[in-house]
Amino acid sequence: MAISMTEAAARHVNRYLSRRGKGVGVRLGVKTTGCSGLAYKLEYVDEILPDDVVFEDQGIKVLVDPKSLAYIDGTVLDFVREGLNEGFKFTNPNERDRCGCGESFRI
Repeated sequence: MAISMTEAAARHVNRYLSRRGKGVGVRLGVKTTGCSGLAYKLEYVDEILPDDVVFEDQGIKVLVDPKSLAYIDGTVLDFVREGLNEGFKFTNPNERDRCGCGESFRI
């Protein structure tokens, strides 16, 4: 499988990297936190680390550390606007449950 992104997510990342004037893509991973155990982390990155697994979709590189890949393999990254709020949305086929506040998930 792989990590992929929607057109909306690719446009948003591309716009942000252009405004920044640098960057190779985004790093997607998980961290231990919250009431369900895991939370997504996403950051813009300027360099590819030696152990990064690199996926490319719609011209955008998505970097994942090997430990996180087991939890997020097959995830689709989207960028959504709902009313006044906007942000990234993760559609993860491995996710089995999500906490009530929406901050963490369980596999």
